[in-house]
Amino acid sequence: MLAEAASTAPAPAPYPYWRRLLPALLLLAALTRAPSFLHPLWNPDEGFLAVQARQLAQGGVLYDTVVDRKPPLVPWLYEAALGLFGDHSLVPLKVLAILALFATAALLASLARRRWGDRAGVTAGVGFLLISVGLHPEDTQAASFGLFTLPFTALAVWCADRRVWVWAGAAAAGAFLAKQTGGAVLLPVLWLAWSTSTRGRALVRTIAGFGVPVAAVALLTGPSRFLFWVVTGSGSYADLTGSGLHALGRGLGNAGILAAACLGLLVPLVRRWRVPGADLWLWLAASVVAVMTGFHFFGHYYLQLMPPLALLGTAALQALPRRWTTGALTALACASAVFLTWGFLAPRPELGHAQRLADAIRSRTSANDPVLIWGMHPETYWLADRTPASRYLTAGLLTNFSGGRNGSLVGERYGVEGSWPVLRRELAEQRPPLIVDDSRGQPYGPDRMPTLRRILDEEYERVATVDGAVLYARSR
Repeated sequence: MLAEAASTAPAPAPYPYWRRLLPALLLLAALTRAPSFLHPLWNPDEGFLAVQARQLAQGGVLYDTVVDRKPPLVPWLYEAALGLFGDHSLVPLKVLAILALFATAALLASLARRRWGDRAGVTAGVGFLLISVGLHPEDTQAASFGLFTLPFTALAVWCADRRVWVWAGAAAAGAFLAKQTGGAVLLPVLWLAWSTSTRGRALVRTIAGFGVPVAAVALLTGPSRFLFWVVTGSGSYADLTGSGLHALGRGLGNAGILAAACLGLLVPLVRRWRVPGADLWLWLAASVVAVMTGFHFFGHYYLQLMPPLALLGTAALQALPRRWTTGALTALACASAVFLTWGFLAPRPELGHAQRLADAIRSRTSANDPVLIWGMHPETYWLADRTPASRYLTAGLLTNFSGGRNGSLVGERYGVEGSWPVLRRELAEQRPPLIVDDSRGQPYGPDRMPTLRRILDEEYERVATVDGAVLYARSR
C-alpha cells in the first residue's frame, strides 16, 4: 500500500532556478550598461560602425566601397538595427549590447551550474556582469566589436560542453566573424572535441561547423576582398617599431585595471589555482594570446578575458568555504560600483570636439555635400549627417596611424595597400566642397602627406578652425 501510494504521489514541483536567475541577470546587465545611454556614442569604433551602416544602407558594398579591417558581422548588425529604428541614434545598439551581455552571463551560469551546481551558476553569471564594467568606460560602455563577440565565445564553449559539435564550431565562427581574435575560442572547443571517445567525428563536425559559415560569408563578400581586409591586410598595423614602450605601458595599465575589477575572483583563484577544467585554462590562455595579437593592447581587447576569468574564479570558489563566495561577490560589487561611477562621471572631451566640429561642417555644407575629414574620429561624419568623400573613414587606413604610434611607421607608404590611388581617384571624380584637417599635431598631418598637401594647396583655402581642426573650402 505504501509503495502504491508513493507511486501515485505527485512529483515535486521543479525548482524555479532560471525563472529567478534570468530576470536578475537581465536587470544587472541593464544596470551595468546604464552609463552607455549618457552619450550619443562612446568611442570612434561606434562612430565608424554607424557611418558604415549608413553607407551600406545607401547601396555601399562591404570590402569595396565600404571598408575596414574587421569582419562583417557587427557592421551588418548595425546596418540592420539602424535600418529598422532610424540611423540618428545608437540607442537600439545600446539595447542590443545589454542583451549580448545578458546572453553571455546566462550561458556562463548554465556552464557553471552544469559543472558545479546551482550556487556556482549564480556566481558565474553575476560575477561576469560585475566585472564586465572593469575597464575604462570608453571600452566597456561602447557597443563594440569586442562586446558582441562575447556571447558567441560563451555559446561555443557551452555547445562543446554538451557535445553539440557542429553548433560549437558555428558559434566559434560567429565569434571570428564578429572580431578576428574571437576565433581563439576554437582552441578550447577543439580540446573538448579531442577529449571525447569519438574524437575523430567530433573534430570533423567542429571544423565543419566553423568552416562552412566563414566560407559562406567569404563567398558573399568576395573571397579575395574578405581575405585581404579580414586576414592579410593588417601586417603594418601590427608592427611595433617605435611604439614598443608605449604599447607595453598601455598593456600593463589595462591589465592592472582589469585585475582590480576582478580581484574578488583572482584572490580565490590564486588560493585554489588547481581547479578542474583544462578547457577553461586553455580558453583563458587563448584569450590572452588574442589580447596580445597586434601588440596594441587597447582596453576593449581585454573584454575577451572576462568569460573564462568568471568561470575559473567560480570554480576556485567551489573548493573554499561558502563565506568566500559571499566575500568575492561583495568585492566584485564594490569594484563594479566604482567603475559605474567612473562611467557616469567620466568627461568626454573628444566627443565634445567632434560635436563642435560637426556643427561647423553642417553650417558650411548642404545636406548632399560629401566631406573629407582627415582624422581618427569617423563619428564626426555621423554627427554632422554628411556623406564621406572617401571609403576610407579614418586617416589610419591611409597612413597606418593608430593610438600611440610615434610616427616612424606613419605615412603614405605605410597605408593599406593600394589605398592612395583609390583616394586620388575618388577625389578626382568628385572634389568635396570641404576638407577638414583634424590631425591636430599628430604625425599623420597633411604636411607629411604629399598627395593631400598638394590637393589642399592647389584647390582649397583655409576658412576656419575649430579646437585646432582646420577647415578648408574649395577655392575653385
